[in-house]
Parts: sequence; structure tokens; C-alpha cells
Amino acid sequence: MYIGIDVGGTNLKAGLVDETGHILVTEKTPLGTFPGAEGFAQKLAELAAAVMKKGGAAREEVSYVGIGIPGAVADGVILYTANIPMEHVPIEALFRQHLDLPVLLGNDADCAAVGEWVCGAGRGTRDFLVLTLGTGIGGGLILGGRLYAGQGAGGEVGHMVVEKDGAPCNCGRRGCWEAYASATGLIRMTKEAMAAHPESALHALAAEGGVEGRTAFQAAGDGDETALAVCRSYVSYLAEGVTNLVNILSPEVVAIGGGVAAAPEALLLNPLRETVARECYARHTGRQPRIVPAELGNDAGIIGAALLGRAL
Repeated sequence: MYIGIDVGGTNLKAGLVDETGHILVTEKTPLGTFPGAEGFAQKLAELAAAVMKKGGAAREEVSYVGIGIPGAVADGVILYTANIPMEHVPIEALFRQHLDLPVLLGNDADCAAVGEWVCGAGRGTRDFLVLTLGTGIGGGLILGGRLYAGQGAGGEVGHMVVEKDGAPCNCGRRGCWEAYASATGLIRMTKEAMAAHPESALHALAAEGGVEGRTAFQAAGDGDETALAVCRSYVSYLAEGVTNLVNILSPEVVAIGGGVAAAPEALLLNPLRETVARECYARHTGRQPRIVPAELGNDAGIIGAALLGRAL
């Protein structure tokens, strides 16, 4: 058995996972105010111990603890995280002071890719790409049947530039893909369209629940022309980045996950497929990738962290 821990900005989630990728039991705890690196390691160890107890697993039955971190990691060290204040933290060593089990670290998007590769949309492939469309754009790469992480920050696909001198990105550059094709970028484009079109049905939807990533797709589904234009623009930016990645990596399958991926297929995945098929270099070879929805949802991080050893 394995333990997978998915570290989020607000919650820590853990699961006891069997050899097939089935989650046996789960536990969750709020991250709360960041307790410092040592306190954070203790929280992780306590969560792992709690899930072992809940699942009735003895320490010798657990092969390792896999931890998915929203940042760059390598060799048991958290190199950098943007949203949790950690830099060059030897998290494996700190964790094992509280619970002496082997630890495998992975970027959270990489863990999602491993989960989807073993148990979800990437089953049976050797070259597989997962894109998570949320606050930013996460990317996880399986190349030649192995997780690709480079020197610890591989797969940061959201920070390739698609619009020179374009919209500012939180990374400090301008025109990054995630400034346009993330949920954050979609919300910005939706608000800009609303300001230019006071007659749009977007305003009524926003009055009910604020502007969210799904707002434009909801209004577009009802036939609002302004919302349709926003969705078309969003998909064009999404396709620009996907086409670039397909040209560089030539994956068999590209899986799209995250909150935005819940949009109607007719408005998101179908036009994305059409654009990538028309634009990618592989149109000349007849070996274009399949573009599919991710399958595991919120479980991908736990499952992938638990099964990291399969892809290293």
C-alpha cells in the first residue's frame, strides 16, 4: 500500500491507496496559517499517520508516502512554492523526524499526470500530457513511460509566452499562456467583455454569483453573442498553447482537467480539437494526439502522489 498526500493552498488531503490505484480511505486537514517548514512537515506526518490508522495499515505495510507539492521539487527538497512560503526546504528529512517512512516528492500537476496515466485518461500510453486549467495552468508530462520533471521545474507550461508584451503574469513576465488560457485569464476576458457590452446576459449571471470561470460558457450556452465571442477567444488562446506543446512533445493523448474543463464539450473541447488538428505539425504525419477530458477529478492528486514510484 501507499499513502498519497495532495497539498493545496487551503487544505491537505491524504489517501491510503492500493496497488491498483484504488483509494481505500481518506483524511483531510486545513493548512491554516502556515506553521513554518518544520510545523508543515509535522502536519504532513500527522496526516499520514491518521490515514494509516483509519485504514488499519501498519507502518511496514506502507511502501512510501508520496507528496504532491504546488511548486518545484527535487531530491526530497521543496525548491520553491509560490503560494506557500517555502524555499529550499528539506521536507523529506523533516517529515521523517515525525514518521519514519520513505518519501517521494512530486509537483502537484506531475502527480495528477501520474494518476491519469496509471488509472485514468492516459492508460496504455507512453507519451502523455495532462493540462489542468485552474487559477493557473498546470502541466504534467509522461515521456517514454516516465515522468519528466527536468531539474525540478519541468512542465511549467503556463509560462510560455503566447502574446509578446501581453497581459502581465504573476511570474513577472508578460503574455504568458496562463494569463490567457487559465480560469483567471478567462475571468479577466469575461470582465473586459462585460465592460464593453452592458447589454450582455453576462451581467445577469454575474449578479447572481459573481464572475467565475464558467460564467462565459454558461451565457454562451444560452446563445449570448458577447459570451460566445469570449469563449471563442479563450479557446483560440488555449489551442495556441496546446498546438505548441503537441509540436514539441508529440504526445499520444492530451488530457484536459481543472475547473474550466467542465465546460460543455461543444464550446470547449470540440473547437479545441478542430483548431489543434488544423494547426499542428502532426497534420502532415497523420499521428495527431487525441484530446480528451481528464477522468479522475479531485482524486488525481492523491492517486498520482501515491503511485509516483511507478513513473520515476
